[in-house]
Amino acid sequence: MSVPIDLLADRLRRASEEAASQELDLLVVTPGTDFRYLLGHETSTHERLTCLVLAAEGHRAPPALVVPRLEAPGLAHLPLDKLGIEMVTWADGEDPYLLVSDLAGVPKRVGVSDEMAARHVLGLRDTLSGVEQALAGTVLSALRMRKDAAEVAELRAAGEAIDRVHARMGEFLRPGRTEAEVGADIADAIVAEGHTGAAFVIVGSGPNGASPHHDLSDRVIEPGDVVVIDIGGPLPTGYNSDCTRTYAVGGEPDAEIRRAYAVLQEAQEAACRAVRPGVTAESVDAVAREIITAAGFGERFLHRTGHGIGLDVHEDPYIVGGNDLELAPGMAFSVEPGIYLDGSWGARIEDIMVVTEDGGQRLNNRPRDLVVL
Repeated sequence: MSVPIDLLADRLRRASEEAASQELDLLVVTPGTDFRYLLGHETSTHERLTCLVLAAEGHRAPPALVVPRLEAPGLAHLPLDKLGIEMVTWADGEDPYLLVSDLAGVPKRVGVSDEMAARHVLGLRDTLSGVEQALAGTVLSALRMRKDAAEVAELRAAGEAIDRVHARMGEFLRPGRTEAEVGADIADAIVAEGHTGAAFVIVGSGPNGASPHHDLSDRVIEPGDVVVIDIGGPLPTGYNSDCTRTYAVGGEPDAEIRRAYAVLQEAQEAACRAVRPGVTAESVDAVAREIITAAGFGERFLHRTGHGIGLDVHEDPYIVGGNDLELAPGMAFSVEPGIYLDGSWGARIEDIMVVTEDGGQRLNNRPRDLVVL
């Protein structure tokens, strides 16, 4: 997805307005997903500083892109002229922080990228002496939380792509194979189904399924294992998928597993139904948590109910107790309650939801039953 010029211009304008509303005078955004959101381009920075310098609304400093001279050719295709952004280059031996200082005017509070390298944070602090630094992420997350129609379309495409991988799970997941072997096949399928790579592949078999962030191991999958498969990755546009399904391999699970899984399925369904504009993020978490707790598994639900998703796999809004943010159309996040019995087995069901004008819509549509392979 090539982001249209008018949309990039609108994002820059809204970022400037939001910075002013949060009493920041300037944003300094280094390469990462915030940079990609604002300029429609993915790049990297190492020891040499690359950054977008964007003044808050009401400040006169024009926007500028500070770039090492040797990196400038790789950014020549950006529509900087049309966006009113000046490219300012610097050579090895020059101080890029002085360039930022010259561009910044006389700010009192500067927002720096959440993931900015410490060398750059400290370099700016030393050069902009006496200027308060704050995180720019609060500004950009306010914009990025509400996806536009094109972004929702990308997330839907990502959901469909990862659904196709789950549909192929019978090719990979069977007794006698190790988690690592299954994971390698899944990673290949993630690419084959349209992603640029696998951001993560969790194959948690048997007792490993009780660890929510288990990765892969050499454990051999045994008949009767319950296996948690949590997978996702980015499309070429940078928008991510993330979907979890739980499988029973090589035989029917026993009645106790079936009972617990039915509770989990009820909780996930109810939480998805609870999604609509105006409700709080914490209330969706509470819906899932209350059902699981009432069934006696409250202490076995170890994590929040969900996380936002977009250019990052994990971003705002977080569906967790204590977050009183009201959901609004365009917000996209996971709903993924789990039950984990340490040393025995675990299960999780995860769908990406997007808030619509009058409710919520799932972007994953594979069966949510405990599938027996």
